[in-house]
Amino acid sequence: MELRSNIPSGPLQQKWDKHRFEMKLVNPANKRKYHVLVVGSGLAGASAAATLSELGYHVSCFCFQDSPRRAHSIAAQGGINAAKNYQNDGDSVWRLFYDTVKGGDFRSREANVYRLAQLSVNIIDQCVAQGVPFAREYGGLLTNRSFGGAQVSRTFYARGQTGQQLLLGAYQALEKEIAKGGVTMFPRTEMLDLVVVNGRARGIVVRDLVTGAITPHMGHAVVLATGGYGNVFYLSTNARGSNATAIWRAHKRGALFANPCFTQIHPTCIPQSGHYQSKLTLMSESLRNDGRVWVPRQKGDARGPGQIPEEERDYYLERKYPSFGNLSPRDIASRAAKEVCDEGRGVGPGGLGVYLDFADAIRRLGEDTIRERYGNLFEMYERITDENPYRVPMRIYPAVHYTMGGLWVDYNLMSTIPGLHVLGEANFSDHGANRLGASALMQGLADGYFVIPYTIGHYLASTPLEPVAPDAPELRDAVRNVENMGQQLLGIRGKRTVQSFHRELGKIMWEHCGMARNAAGLEEALRLIPAVREEFWKNVTVPGSGAELNQSLEHAGRVADFLELAELMCRDALHREESCGGHFRTEHETPDGEAQRDDSRFAYVAAWEYQANGAAPVLHKEALQFENVHLATRSYK
Repeated sequence: MELRSNIPSGPLQQKWDKHRFEMKLVNPANKRKYHVLVVGSGLAGASAAATLSELGYHVSCFCFQDSPRRAHSIAAQGGINAAKNYQNDGDSVWRLFYDTVKGGDFRSREANVYRLAQLSVNIIDQCVAQGVPFAREYGGLLTNRSFGGAQVSRTFYARGQTGQQLLLGAYQALEKEIAKGGVTMFPRTEMLDLVVVNGRARGIVVRDLVTGAITPHMGHAVVLATGGYGNVFYLSTNARGSNATAIWRAHKRGALFANPCFTQIHPTCIPQSGHYQSKLTLMSESLRNDGRVWVPRQKGDARGPGQIPEEERDYYLERKYPSFGNLSPRDIASRAAKEVCDEGRGVGPGGLGVYLDFADAIRRLGEDTIRERYGNLFEMYERITDENPYRVPMRIYPAVHYTMGGLWVDYNLMSTIPGLHVLGEANFSDHGANRLGASALMQGLADGYFVIPYTIGHYLASTPLEPVAPDAPELRDAVRNVENMGQQLLGIRGKRTVQSFHRELGKIMWEHCGMARNAAGLEEALRLIPAVREEFWKNVTVPGSGAELNQSLEHAGRVADFLELAELMCRDALHREESCGGHFRTEHETPDGEAQRDDSRFAYVAAWEYQANGAAPVLHKEALQFENVHLATRSYK
């Protein structure tokens, strides 16, 4: 299989405009003849469904939540990047492009990243027109704040609930199209397989989560916007329902999976409080604008933070990375927190925490200003920990947050299955080995509002698509595949719960493929995971039936996919014998403990092809060309 990125020719700054002109168009009357299936209703899915419907396409949109408003995009807190340079502090499209490539440790595709930076300025205008209540200066102009990995203020925000406000904007656009009849919404519906006819994605098989009915839906193209796979670790900042089933089932139908080991550990999360905790809570990276991160200088110092004098505190990010300080990128800040905790200088129960202290900012700016900027985040922290962060420092520790890997897509966001387009966190395209803060919302909306409306039209206008018969063998096979898996899970009647298997898998992944990896640990994981998977298929218990609301059955299918995906993640991490971004191999680090890339051997996208019957996956490589950004040692010092 040959990977064709389909990057347009010409200068970087002109590629997208040139490509838009050269792409084929579907005339307005003909758009009504095409049916597009959009799976997912978060920022990428809702914006894509609404925009495609506004253009005239007939759209079906599917989500497993009760409402599109419940998509996990709502949980994003800190902001969305855009190269507007409203602060006149030296920002530009080029600087956002450079920061993103550097932030991803030079493992992303230049052309996609530049297009993202270019489109960022349009996103803000779109959202303001929708009524998104971004924070504003006293005079009414939009304001910005800083985020990790940047030395300019380019992040637009709505207190600590930016994702919620942006999703409401996209949701209103979607609801308008639903009311007009352009979009048919299918809530409480989960995609369980992809229908591929004559080598092209033509439909999906879904399960109604209320009635259990399994039905196919056919169209001319499929768009997956189903988010990331961080819950393979069991404990993560993702919503409990977030899963990898849609992209994994598409992978098993022929879509290559790219860079699965590139997982982001967020440095600013509330530490785990107990063995039976089911998820972790994110504290926005925006807090590091005014909060200072520190630990005691002495190991085992059990005094309260207020009893530790200034000279006995180690503001380790400011010490190690003076140019960026507390706004060092997420992967670097996470490893630094792990390092001081491993030294025995961590705080809180078990010593797995560091302080995020706002005392200096409150003295400098006043409590009212801090409350205005972060009030809902402080309230959330106090409700969870019963500690008042206006009076005592927050305790934070790294946790799994985002997955940079995903289905491989070309410049048009199309996977290796023609007709299957993949948006947002579900694809691999923009963030390399580490995502900069406030770039996820930017990518989701850029893909949905401004990229896919052009590129899917080009596909439809370029491709003859014959009607698919209701009894087509490919369709029957996909439906039968879903039915058989459900019956198999229900028929095992073992003695262990789905959750116990998920928790066991998560421990293996966190221990051996988490913040730091090494060959011995990854080989151990590759020995343990198949054993857990074998026991799962022999000893899991799934009560109830398939013809009803059955959340145990939903969870079982998702964990079955995680058990396969986890093995691919470890294979990918083992083969990549370098450290870059969120992938930190302890065998490959500089003398001062930083990530050590190997550009001569690993400057490529690793795209894996699924092989049936337990055979090892096949690795395909897309070489990364850096014609505009000089490959350099990534430094934030």
